[in-house]
Amino acid sequence: MTQIEREGRPGINPHDTYASSGFRFTIEIAAWIAGPWAASDAVGAWWAAIPAALILFLLPAIFNTPGDKKATGIAISGPIRIGIEALLLAAAVYGAWRVWPVWLAVAVSVAGGLMVVFGTPRYRWLLRGSPPVVERGQ
Repeated sequence: MTQIEREGRPGINPHDTYASSGFRFTIEIAAWIAGPWAASDAVGAWWAAIPAALILFLLPAIFNTPGDKKATGIAISGPIRIGIEALLLAAAVYGAWRVWPVWLAVAVSVAGGLMVVFGTPRYRWLLRGSPPVVERGQ
């Protein structure tokens, strides 16, 4: 395994930029709002929003790849983390197109595309098995 030096950003994946994490956070927020709303709309019952919200909120909060964030809940592999983020992206985009105005759905779709573009170095790192990251001076 290779070791990667941090660039003065302790506790954060060295391949994660402010742009990639910002767009990822935007998609998480959109998924948390539009996903449950779309689930409720699809089923035709308000209660469907509850399990959808729990799944979309708890999966990324609990399951993390070691070395990717400051806090690690339950450790998972990089490819599984990418799958969780793909689920959030799908929920955000689908939900936005199902229940929000077109202009907002377009904005969420663009944010999702930018999340993928800016997140590519991090995804490659996660796919390589997220090599350990060491602090400078160790």
